[in-house]
Amino acid sequence: MSELRVSNLKGRRRGQLPALPDGAVVTGVTTSTTFDGNLTGNVTGNITGTTGTFSGDVTVGGAISYEDVSDIDSVGVVTARSGIKVGAGQSISPVSGTITYYGDGSGLTGVNAGSHNFVASGAISNGATVVINTDGTVGIVTLIASNTPSVGSPVTYRTAQNRSGSAVYDSVSGKVIVAFQDNGNSNYGVAVVGTVSGDSITFGSPVTFQTNTIDYASLAYDSTNERVIISYYNNNSNGKSIVGTVSGNSITFGSSVNFYNSNCSYLGSVYDPTSGKVIITYRESNSDGASPQAIVGTVSGTSISFGSAVQFDSGQYTQYLSITKDSSNNKIVIAYQPGGFSGGKAIIGTVSGTSISFGTAVTFHSGGISGINCTFDSNSNKVVIAYRDDANSSYGTAIVGTVSGTSISFGSPVVFESATTNYMGNTAITFDSNSNKIVIPYTDDGDSDKGKVVVGTVSGTSISFGSALEFESGAVSSLFYVSGVYDITNKKVIIFYVDDDDNDYGKAVVFSAQSQTTNLTTENYIGIAAEAISDGQTGKITIVTGINEGQTGLTTGRTYYVKSTGGISTVASSPSVVAGTSISSTKIAVR
Repeated sequence: MSELRVSNLKGRRRGQLPALPDGAVVTGVTTSTTFDGNLTGNVTGNITGTTGTFSGDVTVGGAISYEDVSDIDSVGVVTARSGIKVGAGQSISPVSGTITYYGDGSGLTGVNAGSHNFVASGAISNGATVVINTDGTVGIVTLIASNTPSVGSPVTYRTAQNRSGSAVYDSVSGKVIVAFQDNGNSNYGVAVVGTVSGDSITFGSPVTFQTNTIDYASLAYDSTNERVIISYYNNNSNGKSIVGTVSGNSITFGSSVNFYNSNCSYLGSVYDPTSGKVIITYRESNSDGASPQAIVGTVSGTSISFGSAVQFDSGQYTQYLSITKDSSNNKIVIAYQPGGFSGGKAIIGTVSGTSISFGTAVTFHSGGISGINCTFDSNSNKVVIAYRDDANSSYGTAIVGTVSGTSISFGSPVVFESATTNYMGNTAITFDSNSNKIVIPYTDDGDSDKGKVVVGTVSGTSISFGSALEFESGAVSSLFYVSGVYDITNKKVIIFYVDDDDNDYGKAVVFSAQSQTTNLTTENYIGIAAEAISDGQTGKITIVTGINEGQTGLTTGRTYYVKSTGGISTVASSPSVVAGTSISSTKIAVR
């Protein structure tokens, strides 16, 4: 029979399927609700099913579409149209060899170029400068301090006789400026810019700001306008102020302005950041009564203007005026010797607009004194006055004052040098905010006028002192009263003086109230932390040629140096180590 036509094919019994032992050839479409058994040979057309298991290879000539698979082993390219998602805690890794990524990586985030993993010795914050230790671990750049003071070697800032000067610190440029009467240059007013590095200081070239004789220079720094104000007594004629702008290792000046139209003396000056004003104290000329005055100045650009002078004591021939700012109580404090050359007083001033008002003067010492100078201890919120107690063998003495309203009260005086103490200028004493110490440089008449410095610690209404340290083995000249200024960036006090044994040359030494040692060297800097790393844990450090993204407030296109205390700055520390070049406000290319 060549052809069989039936409408239905069933087994001989109900439930029994018909058998086709020799197979069946179907040239049309076969439709079934289920299929059981092996399917061999070539299958053309579409196969649709809910599940399928293949024990061997499956070859697909066209595209295969799927929603979810547990494993893909492809010898060609796998194209994922909607992307590839990797589960949490999972990774992409090669079976062997390496994985190669293509493209410029611009779409990647959270990746720090040029970073490598290191084990941290101590906690490291993101963006911190890092050194490598001898055991291969890394740690932050840090400064280790002890309570032993240290002093560097004297450095000459002017190879000619000079006198009657003082100094100030420019917090924006990170420079120290000293101004003085230059006897080697017709007694002209001259200023020099200094840069502290470690335990030493270097100076730029002298710049003349007044082309005739000056005396009694006093300096203040206006941190709002970023200007240096030098006030001085000019050629027996009047009191003047001039505004200077520091750039690099030099300084330029505007035109001088009179704050007093006659000869004056005992100048002092301070900047009040709250009011944005400069306050100058001075003693009038004899013809005007020689009384003490205070005047408020306002800096604008490279000039300064003044309000009206205010007399704060009725006595004539007031001496040794020294001025400071109590930032805790927002008051001006003036310490001085009143007319009659007996005793010491202090008075509190309040700045308002372009004027200043005063409370009642308070006596802090009833006997004869000289060489008065004062400063403010922002740690204890106390005023400290240092002076020579002429009624007590001219010993070096200090006393602590507490401001309250428009008055001030004092503790008991404390001797810091049991010998005649000389040549303390009205800016000799200074406060080291890093160590929270009072630093007083002076000359020791009981030891051949050698230059010495002592460190004090305020506690309550008193002060205690350690042993004096010598900063000049020769005699210090009276031509230039000893002056001190604190460099907040390098955490050092710079002492200025004239060396009587070296042609009265102007000199400076760098003093540390605490001995400080950094773990940074020119060889062990390795880079900047690319993430926060806990002690003993492994984390990423951006090394040379890498770009670190953990910075803030950078100026684009500037060279930054590693600070000896940690962090980065545009001013080099000691040792001088380049951290890298900023390429944005938050990124630095490490080198």
